[in-house]
Amino acid sequence: MTTIQTSMPEAGKVIPRSSAWDRLWINRNWLAMWFMLPAAAFLILFLAYPLFLGVWMSFTDDRIGRGGVFVGLENYEWLRDDSIFWLSVFNTLLYTIVASAIKFAVGLYLALLLNRHMPFKALIRAAVLIPFIVPTVLSAIAFWWIYDSQFSIISWSLIKMGLISHNINFLGDSNWARASVIFANIWRGVPFVAITLLAGLQTVSPSLYEAATLDGATSWQRFRFITYPLLTPIIAVVMTFSVLFTFTDFQLIWALTRGGPVNATHLMATLSYQRGILSGRLGEGAAIATAMIPFLLAAIAISWFGMQRRKWQQGTDND
Repeated sequence: MTTIQTSMPEAGKVIPRSSAWDRLWINRNWLAMWFMLPAAAFLILFLAYPLFLGVWMSFTDDRIGRGGVFVGLENYEWLRDDSIFWLSVFNTLLYTIVASAIKFAVGLYLALLLNRHMPFKALIRAAVLIPFIVPTVLSAIAFWWIYDSQFSIISWSLIKMGLISHNINFLGDSNWARASVIFANIWRGVPFVAITLLAGLQTVSPSLYEAATLDGATSWQRFRFITYPLLTPIIAVVMTFSVLFTFTDFQLIWALTRGGPVNATHLMATLSYQRGILSGRLGEGAAIATAMIPFLLAAIAISWFGMQRRKWQQGTDND
């Protein structure tokens, strides 16, 4: 007969009680926190601290070479009456909305196309990524030559076809400049959207399409009731990143136009750099950068609350 021994405290013996710190070390519920500490320290040091420092600086009159004093909302009151700032807000919203919408449409089309069976599909997928992996400044220099007022290949081709009689001043006209930088951003951003959505399409079971085809569903109905609902969570994440990257774009604009002509392509990021670094008014530049935060939070909130809905998670209409 097997006896089971149990450890019972001896009479009169005091069992040491573990401290809260000891329990913290051995509690499995805290294991995730210990693993997250290095990443949290990195984020606090390189992201949170600069963010709060920039927000604080926006309430001062700091300048390069000398410290400033607290001035409250003076920088924001100055921006309220600054027509160039409001032009940069308009340019940023126009740039973000138009570029993000077209990147989504073109990227989704490419993803659906690349998801089909075709020859050299792997090579084509690799080629689609080229605009995204090329350094931004190199892309900007290439577009700078493409848009050149004298040697533009676009103007030369249109003249040879008899569609125009003189070169187009792409970067010298306000409307043309806005359209040119938007097109350059679309060219760079489409591969990111396309490849990410393609990865999402790979997770959709082919049996769903087979069942829908047997039921007589058309191509549009298969996309509307199968592909799009199952792809919506990925679309939300991809478009959130796309909007954030586009809204805060700096390199492409600065390398192409530096905000010109006549501030027509100034975004909030480029204007903040110009006012804060080049002009030396750090407080004003920080205020412009801080003014971007509500727009970014709104974009994140729309995506976050949208992803919480069950119809986005399961492809149904039930909340």
